[in-house]
Amino acid sequence: MRLGRRTYPRFFAVFAFTQAIAVVTTAALAQGKPKLTNVDLCDGKDPSTIAQIVGCTALIKSSANDPKVSASAYNNRGNAFAKERRYDLAIRDYDDAIRLNPGGAKALNNRGVAYQKKGDYDRAIEDLDAAIRTDPTYASAYANRAATYEQKGDFAHSLNDLDEAIRLSPPSAKLRNERCWAYAIVGNLEPALADCNESIRLDSKSATIFDSRGLVYLKMGQWNLALSDFNSALQLNPELATSRYGRGYVKLKKGDVVGGRADIAAAKRVEPNVGHDFERFGISDY
Repeated sequence: MRLGRRTYPRFFAVFAFTQAIAVVTTAALAQGKPKLTNVDLCDGKDPSTIAQIVGCTALIKSSANDPKVSASAYNNRGNAFAKERRYDLAIRDYDDAIRLNPGGAKALNNRGVAYQKKGDYDRAIEDLDAAIRTDPTYASAYANRAATYEQKGDFAHSLNDLDEAIRLSPPSAKLRNERCWAYAIVGNLEPALADCNESIRLDSKSATIFDSRGLVYLKMGQWNLALSDFNSALQLNPELATSRYGRGYVKLKKGDVVGGRADIAAAKRVEPNVGHDFERFGISDY
């Protein structure tokens, strides 16, 4: 589904220690790689999520008398489980991180993202609300709450949170793209176009940005510009169902019935519900 694919969940590690802890050697690390401490592993210095889980588990056992260290280790192990889409285990670890450090905004943010990925949007918003109350300058929590509201179809709240995330963040192509997309869905097309143009200026290699601007041009009735952007998006990501469907829609509008129907059929093979998504976007008559 397009909305789910376009979210940018942000799971955050909460420590980078310097003290030495006992070394855990994994099979991957034994193959000519330098040995890393449990702290390094738990902090994600090895790309393997298994290594991170091993390191964090050892660190939790060795730091039972230090709630702050344990909370950080639980949070980071939760991140590793989340990367593997084992969200129930991730949430359990975030629960422990929050229990040990109730004032930690990052674990609240991370648990909110895990609930969002499970489709439990109300619980996700509760956690992201709490993260923002704890740290009102936490840009990523606003961005994650915006993505959750988008999943619920609440674009008004999503846009409000994107405004805050953009205000609090360095220039971000992803955030500008998300706001472009949300503006496009609600039909506020000139601000949408401005955000997409800025997003492309910041990152001209992202398929989803051209996809978003293609939708803006489609809703403006600018068929040639929409076609160009959907083509650019598909060159970067041939499996992008929204661009394939949007290109098919534009081809039909331009009189290319065979090409249009072929693109729409191909889009539905990738994402069967893409036509319903476009109906929700206000695009159904081709």
